[in-house]
Amino acid sequence: MAGGVGTPYMKLYNPYLKRANLLHITSVAILCSLFYLLGVWQHSGNTFVSTANTIPTTHHTACPPTPTTTKPPTTTTKTETTLDFKPHHTFNATEELKSYPPCDIKHSEYTPCEDRERSLKFPREKLVYRERHCPKKGELMKCLVPAPNGYKNPFTWPKSRELAWFANVPHKELTVEKAVQNWIRVEGDKFRFPGGGLCSLEVLMLTSMGLNSSYHSAMVLSGPQSILVVGWGAYLLSRNIITMSFAPRDSHEAQVQFALERGVPAMIGVMASNRLPTHPAHSTWPTAPDGQFLIEVDRVLRPGGYWILSGPPINWKTHWKGWQRTEQDLNAEQTAIESVAKSLCWKKIKEKGDLAIWQKPTNHVQCKANLKAIQSLQFCSAQDPDVAWYTKMEICITPLPEAKDIKEVAGGELKRWPERLNVVPPRINSGSIRGVSPDMFTQDTDLWKRRLGYYKKVNNQLSQKGRYRNLLDMNARFGGFAAALANDPVWVMNVVPTISPVNTLGVIYERGLIGTYQDWCEAMSTYPRTYDLLHADSVFTLYNDRCDMDDILLEMDRILRPEGTVIFRDDVDVLVKVKAITDGMKWESMIVDHEDGPMEREKILMAVKTYWTAPPADQGQSTNPTS
Repeated sequence: MAGGVGTPYMKLYNPYLKRANLLHITSVAILCSLFYLLGVWQHSGNTFVSTANTIPTTHHTACPPTPTTTKPPTTTTKTETTLDFKPHHTFNATEELKSYPPCDIKHSEYTPCEDRERSLKFPREKLVYRERHCPKKGELMKCLVPAPNGYKNPFTWPKSRELAWFANVPHKELTVEKAVQNWIRVEGDKFRFPGGGLCSLEVLMLTSMGLNSSYHSAMVLSGPQSILVVGWGAYLLSRNIITMSFAPRDSHEAQVQFALERGVPAMIGVMASNRLPTHPAHSTWPTAPDGQFLIEVDRVLRPGGYWILSGPPINWKTHWKGWQRTEQDLNAEQTAIESVAKSLCWKKIKEKGDLAIWQKPTNHVQCKANLKAIQSLQFCSAQDPDVAWYTKMEICITPLPEAKDIKEVAGGELKRWPERLNVVPPRINSGSIRGVSPDMFTQDTDLWKRRLGYYKKVNNQLSQKGRYRNLLDMNARFGGFAAALANDPVWVMNVVPTISPVNTLGVIYERGLIGTYQDWCEAMSTYPRTYDLLHADSVFTLYNDRCDMDDILLEMDRILRPEGTVIFRDDVDVLVKVKAITDGMKWESMIVDHEDGPMEREKILMAVKTYWTAPPADQGQSTNPTS
């Protein structure tokens, strides 16, 4: 073709012109890159780290030097423009870096929302005084909770199941009270957990329930007079069943603390007037006034879940004298339990020795008809059954999703473990989670597998077995971070913040994972030094202007073990502010690029809490963490 529209079309594909254009473009690109790098070298002493093989061991400044305070020349015409090529992700170095002193040694086991002195201001009726009662903003401590003198890194899993350092949890109360059961004893500078009669109970329980790969998550609730948390959770893990243990902070000084030290999931909690901040699982717990506690257990049990009771009043005919209670009292208590269980439509599976097991129905088709006939408990109609943060219990049955017939599992049947971990959960398939599609879930699962791979490149200790055991995901969404870690010898507490736009805790439990609700403007219901690693994905963007950033970071310092790791993901400007505060907390940290490259505004801040402890008792107040 000659002329017309054909000429430029042919020229576009002329190979000689194309090669010349490529050479020209390449030359310009190289020159631009050289001048850009020269400018960066001249004007910036530091930059963000793009790759790394280990977590930091010394301080790294993630920001360039503070820009000059000299103002640029004033423009004389409206058409002139002053271009500013300087980086703006900086912390004002002229401001004095705020440092945080150590708290007094008496606060080494401080749990802000379960403070004993504050709890006495609340009524004892229904154990309300043992519930969460958090300090107000003006009462928050601006200091670093010290580890006790002599604190050592916990034993690695599974050795930690049998052993714990005495210096880490310096309490002997349980060794005296539970000496007969042989659950715990002191051996030199260590605690040993032999297990006592728990293994035989475990075998009976698993045999009676027919537990197999259908079950993966369970809940162990410790009541005011029973202590299950020091044993059950640890040994069920050997059966590939992860437990979520609760116990109050009471006269048995360290039930939850011992469990966490051993590498077993646990939280401080109590059955009182509020709902448990968790979701349907499988559960064990004793009785309650007016059936209220069993009704709450029914709420958190999923369709077909089991309730296991070990201890008073089961087998009271054998143990009543040892329990120092009358036969009449114990008989009446068991009769009340049987009555409430029946009104909840539970089926008693077995009672043998010191153990009794009930099963919740898989749907309420037959239950609704039975309840109308006997005019017993009614179904709840007001509150959302998934809402549990500071929500009062109700004396009514939480209705299950509708089922077509008696054979259908309400809400959808779960896959067996481990398949259920990565298949789309029934809640999402049914469309009951607003704004969440199956494709979104699948993409999120794949995304976190890729992100975990990047984390392990940046921090190679994530690939070392035994370095981490207790993990916390502060903004878990669907639990993708925990799911990606499923083959590692770790457990993850998945937190759904109470201000999250979508409530996904039910999805987390349907995957066979564990989790809880939490408002990060308040302290978590756990002891200091609970976790080896914290994962904070967009937490500070989520809580922007809701509470002070340093209050959240001080709480993170409280629940993180010495030499523990934190992985922050957030906007670069947010991370610069976070780093400035953590520097004042004497953490070692560095900012690295997003897994998709340096052009992403979202960055990753890797931080490590430095090791320091309180001084010996005869030296008084804790020394500064810098020493």
